Amino acid sequence: MTYIVRTLLAGLLVLLPLAITVILVVWFGTFVLAYLGPHSAVGQFLTMLGLGLSASEWAAYLIGIAILLFVIYVMGVIVESRMRSQFSALLDSLIGRIPFVRNIYDLTKRFVDVVDYKDRDGLRGMSPVWCYFGGKGGAAVLALLPSREPVLLNGAAYHAILVPSAPVPVGGGLVYVPSEWIEPADIGVEGLMSVYVSMGVAPPRPNAAAARGQNALPPHAGVR
Repeated sequence: MTYIVRTLLAGLLVLLPLAITVILVVWFGTFVLAYLGPHSAVGQFLTMLGLGLSASEWAAYLIGIAILLFVIYVMGVIVESRMRSQFSALLDSLIGRIPFVRNIYDLTKRFVDVVDYKDRDGLRGMSPVWCYFGGKGGAAVLALLPSREPVLLNGAAYHAILVPSAPVPVGGGLVYVPSEWIEPADIGVEGLMSVYVSMGVAPPRPNAAAARGQNALPPHAGVR
């Protein structure tokens, strides 16, 4: 009986990752179909884009997707060209005049800057750091330092750090810690994200660019 149970458990452990993968793929497909399919609000808009070219609902929907991808590609060409700064400034100016919406836009733009590793200007103020809770010798946490400027709390200098969540580092927590608790981590933003995505399986490795000081940031800057 023990052998049979052990064999069943071994087979279950082999098939479990596959089963979970299939469940997640089906769930994701159902989610996308519900919110982006032909009968959703977005899908109806895409269908309207393609109705002039085809009477079939699905064909019009696919044509609408093709039109949307073309528009996105054109926007990408503009962004990759020298017009990027002018276009961004124009868009920021227009959105910045709309109350409440500008706050959401600014937050979204900051998040995209973190995800877009190629945008070094956007990451200039966002640097990986080690945070030692309780000071050196305490628990060490990999985090992002969003700002060089410390804040005064009860007369002491504190820095805000963002601690991502694993394995999807798009959430996390914002914590204000004493400045002496943190020091630059020479692993680069890519390295930090890799650690969290792998749930710690991929160890922190020094980044060549960070080692040259491109991503280093002295956390003990004076309070201005």
